[in-house]
Amino acid sequence: PANPRHVGPGGELPPLLVLAHGGPTAQARRQLQPSILYWTSRGIGVVDVDYRGSTGYGREYRRKLERQWGIADVEDAVAAAAYLADRGDVDGRRLMIRGGSAGGFTVLAALAFHDVFAAGASHYGIADLEALARDTHKFESRYLDSMIGPYPEDRDVYVARSPIHHVASLSTPMIVLQGDEDAIVPPNQAEMIVGALEQRGVPVAYVLFEGEQHGFRQAANIVTALESELAFFGGILGFEPADDLPPVAIRNDPAR
Repeated sequence: PANPRHVGPGGELPPLLVLAHGGPTAQARRQLQPSILYWTSRGIGVVDVDYRGSTGYGREYRRKLERQWGIADVEDAVAAAAYLADRGDVDGRRLMIRGGSAGGFTVLAALAFHDVFAAGASHYGIADLEALARDTHKFESRYLDSMIGPYPEDRDVYVARSPIHHVASLSTPMIVLQGDEDAIVPPNQAEMIVGALEQRGVPVAYVLFEGEQHGFRQAANIVTALESELAFFGGILGFEPADDLPPVAIRNDPAR
């Protein structure tokens, strides 16, 4: 983040927040985004990753995610964070990642299969690809055939890529945000992730929104989600936000 009227503390690099867009073949938007300014205005660097498979770069680039979802997107998110840390732009000890839905899957996979990030935020993230293949709506019912492989023929790939089957590898503090009426990614997926982290003594926060489905629509809940994330990241990474934030309940809180 850069502001001509403000500078960060001397000798201190900013934390970095990696954004993983949904889709998974959507793209980072090249326009003014208050949701990004929320973070940069608070001294947190942001990189919005158009990982392999993102729309907007031609068919060849788009097809690089075919049968590689959970691999290519995760590798690119990790590489973006590592590049900025190695270049000295951000604090490599304070790397965070957040995403929702398909982006939440990227978050969960990055934390399950890589040891790069210090904290993560999953919004209604897909933890069980097999359940998604069985239960998703008709319009996208064959979408995963190209992203993962045909189901059930490639069931072993679905199981291997699903973070829900690798909870023993999750050791990074995480905040999980979920709607209680989500039919695409039911709350039980979030609760399994949260339960596994809690049982293993990993700091975790779980924010369940009443009446929300797959994506938060109520303005008050959107604000609460952002504030809960900022409070969580501050508590885990050891910085105190200037905002007057409501407390977020962190299970296995390292500060206690």
